[in-house]
Order: sequence, then structure tokens, then C-alpha cells
Amino acid sequence: MSEVVTQAVTAMNEKLDGSGIDGTAQFNIEGEGSMVVDSDGAREGAADADVTFNADADTYRDIFDGSLNPTSAFMSGRLTIDGDMGMAMKLAASLA
Repeated sequence: MSEVVTQAVTAMNEKLDGSGIDGTAQFNIEGEGSMVVDSDGAREGAADADVTFNADADTYRDIFDGSLNPTSAFMSGRLTIDGDMGMAMKLAASLA
């Protein structure tokens, strides 16, 4: 597993504070791999997802450390989203 993906999984599980989400989200980290978030929390891998987020490692790092709002990342084109926008908004709120 990529160190970047490992760090993303750890950061996401901290943000979720031990709970999962209702549905499945996939985070693709350009050049590094993917992370899945569902009712069990975050883990490395890929799955059929309700919503998919795509960005580079620096963008995810900035989102997870709180220096970049996920909505701002999306509006600026640093983060792309495919799928269920309602789920994306709920998940973005928990990351902010």
C-alpha cells in the first residue's frame, strides 16, 4: 500500500471519529491508489461507489489537515466528483 494512501486512511478514520457513512465513497489519489469509505470506515482499495472523489495527494493532504475546504477544492477544480452529489456534500461537511 502506498504511504500516501495509508496516511489518507488514517486521516479519514480520525475525521469520521470511529463511525462510517451511509453508502460507499471512493477517493482516488492520483499516482498513489484508492481509498474506500463505507459503514465500516475507511480502508485502502477500490469498490463500486455511490460517489467518487478524484484529486492529487497534495489536495487530499490539504483537505485532511483542514487548510483547504472540500467545497473550495471542488469549485477551484482541484477536486472532481462523480456520482451522488448529496452524499458528496454530506461527506464534505464531515471533512471540513
